[in-house]
Amino acid sequence: MHCEKISAYLCVCVCVCVCVCVCGQISGSQLFHPQGNNREGKPYVLVVMVARNKQPHSILRAIGKGSFGKVCIVQKKDTKKMYAMKYMNKLKCVERNEVRNVLKELQIMQNLEHPFLVNFWYSFQDEEDMFMVVDLLLGGDLRYHLQQNVHFSESTVKLYVCELALALGYLRTKRIIHRDIKPDNILLDEHGHVHLTDFNIAAIVKDDLKATSIAGTKPYMAPELFQTFEGSHPGYSFSVDWWSLGITAYELLRGQRPYVMRSSTPANEILQTFHKVHPSYPAAWSLEMKSLLRKLLCIDVQKRISCLAELQDLDYMSHVNWDAVLSKQLPPGFIPNRRRLNCDPTFELEEMILESKPLHKKKKRLARKNKDQGSDGSPQVTLSSLVFITINRPSVWCEYGGRRRRQSPSSVF
Repeated sequence: MHCEKISAYLCVCVCVCVCVCVCGQISGSQLFHPQGNNREGKPYVLVVMVARNKQPHSILRAIGKGSFGKVCIVQKKDTKKMYAMKYMNKLKCVERNEVRNVLKELQIMQNLEHPFLVNFWYSFQDEEDMFMVVDLLLGGDLRYHLQQNVHFSESTVKLYVCELALALGYLRTKRIIHRDIKPDNILLDEHGHVHLTDFNIAAIVKDDLKATSIAGTKPYMAPELFQTFEGSHPGYSFSVDWWSLGITAYELLRGQRPYVMRSSTPANEILQTFHKVHPSYPAAWSLEMKSLLRKLLCIDVQKRISCLAELQDLDYMSHVNWDAVLSKQLPPGFIPNRRRLNCDPTFELEEMILESKPLHKKKKRLARKNKDQGSDGSPQVTLSSLVFITINRPSVWCEYGGRRRRQSPSSVF
């Protein structure tokens, strides 16, 4: 597929969440207050500056699809390193009132780095879209492999649980509840290790406070989320992610979820299902795996495994070398096919044939648009073009004591 560059590149560093420093020739700047306030009740204030720099990433092909755009493979021109680039249409984000979630996802991801997360590197924007550049994982997501009828062995699922548990333990230190753990949001690297992605609906909780907003994918949501929605529960915390982990592990082993429900199923019916239906556990599964799943899928939050330490205390996990897990020294039982791209090929066809505004043709399209609007040099400011923070994450890393260390925002500038 012929690839062309994106017209305008914003290379800036973020300080806290509202200040940006521009690298490059400035053609215009503007303050923008998106609808809604932050946690302190103050309006978001983003300083967006448009820099006429050349795009340092070559776009190769589309490999995924989201609510507001697609995911493409890109290559950074100077280092030749490959990344995944998620792009989101600004106007759609505004129309669907998703601006706050997009900003929150960026705020969360820029402060995370872990072996079992999809780590964030860059963000930038042009007149139409917002772009987030993250780790490229070519092993595909677990949903794709389930659809390909891959059989995951018990030992493989056990390793996945251990790796994801370490990721959840790390997120807990950051006070983050993911709220959307499911096979679709778990990607494999080329060696078969799992990486958790998509923090679009994640929540940050302070101290011992509980979250009360309702978010997630219904078949993977814990009972207390629905109880909170019904008003019979005061809120929820990190335990909801461990329930989702249990549902995911069960589905990987059996190819189906323990509870039958759909996105359209009402909350009261789902709660009735939890109390009336008892998941079945095939005789072929080990007693230890069955016990683990029962403890992850315990309706009573107080009895459910809800943290890394509780998982590690199980007899089933007594022989696990957790340092080896963290350093990815334990080989997974399933290795994705390295000779093929583990994703649905229709994403690429849609981008080339069906997409009305394909990414690889953006440079010419925006050039025509700017020409039609006039070439007086004044910035063309619209509501949908000023809602994103731009970040160049490598610029806030430095070499310290022979290892890479991230500086705090206050020490960058």
